Amino acid sequence: MELGTTLSHVSSAVGRGLLAGLAGTAAMTVSSTVEARLRHRANSSAPADAAGKVLGVQPTGNSGKSRFGTVVHWGYGTSWGAVRGLLGAAGLHGPAATAAHLAVVWGGEQIALPATGEAPPVWRWGAGEVGLDLLHHVVYACTTGAVYEWLDRS
Repeated sequence: MELGTTLSHVSSAVGRGLLAGLAGTAAMTVSSTVEARLRHRANSSAPADAAGKVLGVQPTGNSGKSRFGTVVHWGYGTSWGAVRGLLGAAGLHGPAATAAHLAVVWGGEQIALPATGEAPPVWRWGAGEVGLDLLHHVVYACTTGAVYEWLDRS
């Protein structure tokens, strides 16, 4: 494959991945919102707090924190879709690509949140919390993977 063809192939795959990541983020938003309401708990601010530390952004007030949290959530989830696109461009598809994507996304969270001091290491969470967090990430990865495969066939 020539360089121009390769770049076109990769950039198209990344674009499809970004769209798929947007859909995955929407699905994860629904699953985590329903779970939070059923358990009568507030949405987690840990991802936004970690991003704020890394980026040097400290929103003020409840509305500022809420807006920043929304931007981080949607930006982060959509951006991880690019990784799914790169997996597809590399020739990995189906359940194997979804499992690899899940491992990278969830593994990244398990490193980043404790590293920024926004969450304890996963072994201190308790099985129920680990299971729920993993469930939401499985929803994200499966939706992202399914949408990516659909877009890749179109």
